[in-house]
Amino acid sequence: MAETDYDDNNVKIITTEIQTENPVLIEGFPGIGLVGNIASQQIIDELKMEYVGSIDSRHFPPIAVLYEGLINMPVRIYESTEHGMVMVVSDIPINPVVAYDISKALLTWAQSINVKEIVSLAGIATMSEEHKVFGAATNMDMLERIKEKVELFQMGTISGISGSIMGECLVREVPAISLLGSTMSQNPDPRAAAVVIDVLNLLYDYGINTEGLIEQAEKIEIEMQRLAEDVRTTEQPTAGGRKEFPMYG
Repeated sequence: MAETDYDDNNVKIITTEIQTENPVLIEGFPGIGLVGNIASQQIIDELKMEYVGSIDSRHFPPIAVLYEGLINMPVRIYESTEHGMVMVVSDIPINPVVAYDISKALLTWAQSINVKEIVSLAGIATMSEEHKVFGAATNMDMLERIKEKVELFQMGTISGISGSIMGECLVREVPAISLLGSTMSQNPDPRAAAVVIDVLNLLYDYGINTEGLIEQAEKIEIEMQRLAEDVRTTEQPTAGGRKEFPMYG
């Protein structure tokens, strides 16, 4: 275990030593349209990021994720020293009951590796067919950086684990921004993920290609729906009936 690993009764974060000094940390957990999850995986693939560790919890559903025949942890951490960035991506929804514990653990770990700032990628439901990106920030400096590149999220709420992480960033005074890709559906929306990546490219000059993401949108939608169904079937019925994860619609 690295000196920066985190372990309590609820959450465990284990990684190899993070090489980047003051990295930008980007997180993408499943939510509306699976925007954060899809965008994060595209970034990992395009930048050929290195797997460095995982987040685990006894509150996670009992599931292992397969990718090209190999077993993966459902919540993974990657690093790109070239781009000075650490990525946290999840293939499972985070139950609201455990969101606070995950947020607290993630921020404690992030501060231990001296993150420069945090970027939260998620989706937001709208009535418009146009894909746009809404943005919010934890302080005025971060808001100034994004206000010309997004539509500012003037009033409302950010739900789920992404909202919990942003709240924890505010409390701990960690600079953070939230990029919310608009979508009309709860179904996986790779096109919404693509416009979020476009904003990231403007902010950090990553040069991530999104053409393949859009071209393979239908295939990605089918694969992500299948994964969502797999997660649902791992849940055990309770006395009050089956408990669903609403992030998957």
